[in-house]
Amino acid sequence: EQLIPTGDAWYWLIAYYLLWVVAALLTAVLVFFSFTVVGNLIASPFNELLSEKVEALLSGRASSVRFSLAEAWRIFRDEARKMALFVLAMGLLFLLNFIPGFGTLIYSVLSFALTVFFLFIEYTGYVFGRKGMGFSDQRRFLRGRRFLGFGFGVGVLILLAIPFLQFFTIPFGVVGATLLWCEQGGTVPAEGKQA
Repeated sequence: EQLIPTGDAWYWLIAYYLLWVVAALLTAVLVFFSFTVVGNLIASPFNELLSEKVEALLSGRASSVRFSLAEAWRIFRDEARKMALFVLAMGLLFLLNFIPGFGTLIYSVLSFALTVFFLFIEYTGYVFGRKGMGFSDQRRFLRGRRFLGFGFGVGVLILLAIPFLQFFTIPFGVVGATLLWCEQGGTVPAEGKQA
């Protein structure tokens, strides 16, 4: 008898369980993104070393960069900037949910595209950073390889969504991005040219 509320109280019961489901989904999304952000920040100096070793194995050349605390600080600072930019962009996109009608649909599409783009930029960033290249060089590299970048980002996103496998996704992403860089010739097209 207590399971079925009387009068208007059953509306509150439905609202309670609906809010519980929304809170659980929101928690899962926050855990997913916070794991990615915090994990990438902590692992960033090691990821650059991993990328360097993978490239050395593929090219057969010994790496010329020596690891130092100053280099680790540079890597960490660059990662913190990228993460802050991603979180800010996602926060701004979240505001689309307040637009009645199509706001949530637009948010879903744009946040997926931003996440895929960010994952490509995040993991290829180790190669570009090590070579002293910036974000504009990454964009030029991606410009002629949009489908390749999209596929890479989607692949990493899928791996991040699988429990327990997500712990290995960060090094997989670094190795994959380094392989992608090497297989694509390891060059960035000149300004204004397509790859």
